[in-house]
Amino acid sequence: MSKNLMLVRHAKSSWDDTSLADFDRPLNKRGLKNAPEMGKRLAKTKYTPELIVSSPALRAISTAKIIAEKIDYPEKRIKQEPAIYEASLNSLISLIASFDDEFTSIMMVGHNPGFTYLCNFLSDADIDNLPTCSMAHIQLDIGVWANVKKQSGVLAEYDYPKKLS
Repeated sequence: MSKNLMLVRHAKSSWDDTSLADFDRPLNKRGLKNAPEMGKRLAKTKYTPELIVSSPALRAISTAKIIAEKIDYPEKRIKQEPAIYEASLNSLISLIASFDDEFTSIMMVGHNPGFTYLCNFLSDADIDNLPTCSMAHIQLDIGVWANVKKQSGVLAEYDYPKKLS
């Protein structure tokens, strides 16, 4: 038995309003174009998460909702998880280890640098930086989420907006 983890870095966010807190930054024009496109690409792969867990930061939850729509995942079932925002690698590992084992396929939507560290830690990947709106699908060779550890998976698929351009 294995588990599937899809890491999605939020789409490009706007820095136009400098009075906004980092947490409240919205997606910019490019982000609003990339997120639905990446959702469509994901839909074509037939990968369907049983659970989407997102940072509640505006740019992340917006990305999660846009992708969920494109893959026919009910928006009301997106779980907002504050621990993802500004999370360290150890915090992210602890969160994954706490996931309910009824789920074999989970998508997490969040932020760098944590997601890049997590991708490289869990898999055979050697990625310098997960670009905005990138998706890294890691197949974990574990039967229960609590067994997640260094190099417990392989990077099965990796996609990002500029990959096809």
